Amino acid sequence: MNKQKLIFIVDDDPFINMLVVKRFATSAYLVEAFELGEDCLNALYKNPDLIILDYFFVNNDRKVLDGMEVFDRLKELKPDIPVIMLSGQDKGEIVLELARKGINDYIIKDNNLIDNLSVAIAEIFGEDQK
Repeated sequence: MNKQKLIFIVDDDPFINMLVVKRFATSAYLVEAFELGEDCLNALYKNPDLIILDYFFVNNDRKVLDGMEVFDRLKELKPDIPVIMLSGQDKGEIVLELARKGINDYIIKDNNLIDNLSVAIAEIFGEDQK
C-alpha cells in the first residue's frame, strides 16, 4: 500500500485553505494548510510531495514573503518538490515568469479552482483522472 502523499496548501485566505483541505484530504493525500509562506518554509523538514502556493500574500501587521519569494526559497532548499501556484490574477507576464522559474502549474482562483487543482495534482503524481 502506498503511503499518503503530503500536500502543503499555502494561502492567506482561510476559505481557500479550508476548501483545499476538505476536498483533497483523503486516504491518498494528507493536506496541511499554512497562511504564510514563512510557515511553509519552516515545515519543509516534513518533506511534502507537493506545495500549492498562493501568489499574493497580505499581512497588515508586518512584511511577509510573497509567493514568488517563497517559490525562490523553495527551489533553493528543496528543488525537487513540485509547486502549483494559485493566483487571482491571470496576467500573462506573471505566468511566463513563473514558467521560466520552473513552476509546475499555474491555476487561477475562479469557480473552477478545485476542478483545475484536481487535474494538476493528478498530472503531477501521474495518476489517472477518475
